[in-house]
Amino acid sequence: MARGRLRIYLGAAPGVGKTFAMLNEGKRRRARGTDVVVGLVETHGRANTAAQIGDLEVVPRRRISYRGTDFEEMDVDAVLAREPQVALIDEIAHTNVPGSRNEKRWQDVAEVLDAGIDVVSTLNMQHLESVNDVVERITGVKQHETIPDAIVRAAEQVELVDMTPEALRRRMAHGNIYPPDRIDASLANYFRPGNLAALRELALLWVADKVDESLQDYMDDHGIRGPWETRERVVVAITGAPGGDALIRRAARMAMRAHAELLGVHVRSTDGLAGPPKQLLDEHRALLNELDGTYHEIVGDDIGKALIEFARAENATQLVLGASRRSRWAELTRGSVINRVIRASGPIDVHVISSEEPEQEAPFSRPRGRRALSVRRQLTGALVGVVLLPVLTLVMVGSRDGLGLPGVLLLYLLAVVAIAAIGGVWPALAASFAAFVLANWYFIAPLHEWTIHEGKDLIALVVFLLVAGVVSALVNAAARRSAEAARARAEAETLARLGAQLMTEEDPLPLLISTLRTTFGLRAMAVLQRSGDGWIVETSTGAPVPESPEDGDLSIPIDAEMQLVVVGPGLPAEDLALLQAFTGQLALALERRQLRAEAAVAAGLAEASDLRVALLAAVSHDLRTPLSSIKAAATSLLQQDVEWTPQATRELLTTIDEESDRLNTLVGNLLDMSRLQSGALELTMRDIGLEEVVPSAIKGLGERGYGVETRVDETLPRVHADAALLERAVANVVDNALAWSPADKPVRVEAGAIAGRVDLRVVDRGPGIPPDQRERVFEPFQRLGDQSNGTGTGLGLAVARGFVEAMGGEITVEDTPGGGLTMVVSLEALR
Repeated sequence: MARGRLRIYLGAAPGVGKTFAMLNEGKRRRARGTDVVVGLVETHGRANTAAQIGDLEVVPRRRISYRGTDFEEMDVDAVLAREPQVALIDEIAHTNVPGSRNEKRWQDVAEVLDAGIDVVSTLNMQHLESVNDVVERITGVKQHETIPDAIVRAAEQVELVDMTPEALRRRMAHGNIYPPDRIDASLANYFRPGNLAALRELALLWVADKVDESLQDYMDDHGIRGPWETRERVVVAITGAPGGDALIRRAARMAMRAHAELLGVHVRSTDGLAGPPKQLLDEHRALLNELDGTYHEIVGDDIGKALIEFARAENATQLVLGASRRSRWAELTRGSVINRVIRASGPIDVHVISSEEPEQEAPFSRPRGRRALSVRRQLTGALVGVVLLPVLTLVMVGSRDGLGLPGVLLLYLLAVVAIAAIGGVWPALAASFAAFVLANWYFIAPLHEWTIHEGKDLIALVVFLLVAGVVSALVNAAARRSAEAARARAEAETLARLGAQLMTEEDPLPLLISTLRTTFGLRAMAVLQRSGDGWIVETSTGAPVPESPEDGDLSIPIDAEMQLVVVGPGLPAEDLALLQAFTGQLALALERRQLRAEAAVAAGLAEASDLRVALLAAVSHDLRTPLSSIKAAATSLLQQDVEWTPQATRELLTTIDEESDRLNTLVGNLLDMSRLQSGALELTMRDIGLEEVVPSAIKGLGERGYGVETRVDETLPRVHADAALLERAVANVVDNALAWSPADKPVRVEAGAIAGRVDLRVVDRGPGIPPDQRERVFEPFQRLGDQSNGTGTGLGLAVARGFVEAMGGEITVEDTPGGGLTMVVSLEALR
């Protein structure tokens, strides 16, 4: 019996329509005459889903009792006994109730498939085992129901049921996914736009990988070895040579006409010693990025082979090369890259683009002089030769008969190579000559004489001397090359490190000076600025700190008023040139410091000016309003010619009390904002629970807070915060929501834990705020047109954000589903 085939509808999140798609597929198959039954469908109380089952045959479920509660699971035996052609089985990753036939539903599905029955099922992305940890990091929710990826990858078809995050959130807000009491919490937690976008991208990538895997299997099964042209990919070879920009543009036009991907590749030599001018290569790379191409760099000695291997690995269909600029002699002696690429290209189309731009000759440059090894190293090599050659000779004399002249000369050659590696060419040449003499005296007949009877022995000695000299020179050259490479690498790392410091540090000058002193092994460095007839130390490192250019061993001008003064041993010419180049970085750092200081002063003046203007406006309007009310009520009570009834007297006294409270709140907010802006806020941090803070904050609002609905669970994690400041912040946020929310729609305060944080959500049903205006509500004295139901200085939310951020939290603004605004106070949860 042939095994049944599995088809899975995969969704990024619950509610995208997987079950609908599965049921519609079942109806289509039944309409074609296929015997289809519903093995199990989870409606989750959704009327639309239940209605979608329609007249499809449903296999009765099996009831299982567990811990005093009855549960329903799929009856595998009933499905097998029914023997349909297709079974619709929802939620393949589901964990069965203990006591079921199998632990997991995918194991039930496997039994149905083994019976030769086709299965159509559904799966949410978060249940795949391979992405379970990624989903947890995205959503903060750990999924305990998982399914091995191999089960899903083995399915004959995996179809993605896609929906944009905005559409899915609308479905949620309309009550099409969860019941009303779960909508707000779900939209605020798992169904956040960012979470849904990330899950959607994850699902798309997984399905794309599955498609690539299926395509590769098909190619392997059918013996297809070349590129499979499912999509054009154009690879352009980037050499960094003049005229390369025209080649890149030509390749980009070809890719655009073919609606293809554009990939640029540069082949770098494995030794890293030869390469194109860095400036040109960087320009070509930037041009490629501007043309929506991607840059790749590979290493290889055979450029043609490397290009073909890259093109095949990327499944490219076209390869674009520039016409060769080599001479005929160079092509004859070193071969043609283009010819090698064309011969090995196979089904890949190769385009050779000529260029009318004449080849530019490289400007003449004097080669850098080779720096000799240090004197100490040369002396060490000479000392090794003085000790090693006599000892080696003494050892070989005792075994003279067994070694023979070839063995002796090879051992001497080995000693010369070791001396060259340690001390360079001159100690090695001296050792070569010494070994020549020792070999003649001790190992060539007649012994202990300077004469040589045999011509072949003379030839052997001369060849030894020549080989030893050549090997010494090669070893010395390799040592020099290694030293130069190490120096170049160190200089490059230093430049990169200093450049990064200049870009990332708030004030990079002290760190730049310290890095320079360490790099060049100096005792002290200082940047001095002229001040009248003397000098001021801008920054320094090391000791003793030079206080004038005369105190240092070297002084390098930075600009007309500043000097870099160095205390330490004399620097070689190359180090001195490099240090002088770094003075440009110092000049930039000094300029940044000056500009930052000027900007800080300007920002402070602007902020103080804005605050002064806003404060005057607040004092002239918002503070005078309650004072006027208090004054009017008190004056009325003091009038002798009017007799007030007890009720009128109480109303006037109530006005005085309410307006005094209002005035006290306004003054308190002004003082709080002053403390925040001056940095004088003091925190008393301790572990508290939101269930302690929220009731106190709402109670402090008086009668206005009576209609606020709260849902703050005592089991929530505690937070580390200042209880008094957090209570003030929550009160201000709730007060703002009350000011904007209609009287017939109460404000709700809810709390929940997600991704290591505790979120307190204050939900109103007011007019809401456009996204581009949301940051303005946190600015001091900002009331967005005074359209709320209350009045105030516009400081409440500014103070609330300042308090919350001082405690390490944040306040964000979101839309309320169905209209309104939700303020989210988020604090880190204690573990």
